This record gives sequence, C-alpha cells and structure tokens, in this order.
Amino acid sequence: MITTIIFDIGNVLAGFTWKEHLERFGYEGDMIERIARATVKHPMWNEVDRGAMKEEDIIQGFVDSDPEIEQDIRKILKDMSTMITRYDYAIPWIQELQKKGYRTLYLSNFSVKAETDCAHALDFIPYMDGGILSYQEKIIKPMPEIYQLLIDRYNLVPEECVFMDDTVANLTGAEKFGIHTIHFTDRAKAIEKLRELGVDA
Repeated sequence: MITTIIFDIGNVLAGFTWKEHLERFGYEGDMIERIARATVKHPMWNEVDRGAMKEEDIIQGFVDSDPEIEQDIRKILKDMSTMITRYDYAIPWIQELQKKGYRTLYLSNFSVKAETDCAHALDFIPYMDGGILSYQEKIIKPMPEIYQLLIDRYNLVPEECVFMDDTVANLTGAEKFGIHTIHFTDRAKAIEKLRELGVDA
C-alpha cells in the first residue's frame, strides 16, 4: 500500500523553460544550443544544484568553457529566476492527496539561487509534509546518499513510497532502494500510473 508520494520539483511541480528563457533575450537556433552546452549541459551545472561552490566560481567555469560568449553567458544567468514557474495544479494536487491521507514530500536538485529568488514559484513547499532540496545537503540526485537520507529522515518504508521525476537516472537511483517510481511526462499520465499502484489520485 502506498502511503507517501514523493515529488521532484522541476517539470513536475514547477516548470523550467530554458529555450523560452533564451528566446526572451533574442537568442535562437545554434546560439541557444551553444549557450546550453556552456551552462546547463556542462558538468559544472551540478554544482549549481549542489550549492557546493560560490556562484561566481560556477559562472566563471561556464565562461571558461566558451570565453567567446562570456557576456551572453553572464547575461542569461543573471536573470535565471524568470524561467521558473509553478504549475497551477501544484497546490491543489498536494492538498487533494493529503486530504486522502497521503504524505507528500519533495526530493529535488534545486539551486540556492533558484530557491531564494523564486519563492513565488515555489510557494507550494510550505503545503508539503517535508522533503529535501539537494543544495541544503550538498548531495544531488542520483547520488544514493540523497535517497537514503530521505528514507532515514522521514522514517520511510520504501515499498510504501512512490517517487515522480522527469529524469530516468533519478528514478533508477530511487528504485535501488525499493521505491516505486513514475517517469513524469505530464500530470494526466502520472495520475494513471499512480492509480495502477493503488493510489487514490
């Protein structure tokens, strides 16, 4: 029996529209891909989520990977908070599950800057029963330590939990602990999968 629903934040409860973010600055086509390779697709992007380095050091790492577009990189990173929005269904969905007796937790790779600058987009967090933002622990998904930490902190029985994430590697990490998982592509399909697991979603 499922008793606990664990949510990733990005693209499950909050949306991240990287392409639209860059288009607001007038970028298109190959330039969007070039900036992405220097930032969100760069291995150092994990340090944004983990909060283990100073922000300026992280940005300098992106710049060093493609110095010719330094000003472009700095410009788009300065206004990162505008790319995050909460889905309208987030709070009602959380409340509905709680009314039915389910515990709701979050487990997310979320950066310090995003968490502080985007409180308006993350206003569902106070409604939840708890959770972990990776930067607070200096551990990121899919590192096994972050799943073990969640289990220990909230006294979870893994077989009674289901975790929804849009990234397959993060789901694989959770499955190693016996947690049920759902690959989140949209809410309607996620609800179907929850019901297959016996959740009154």
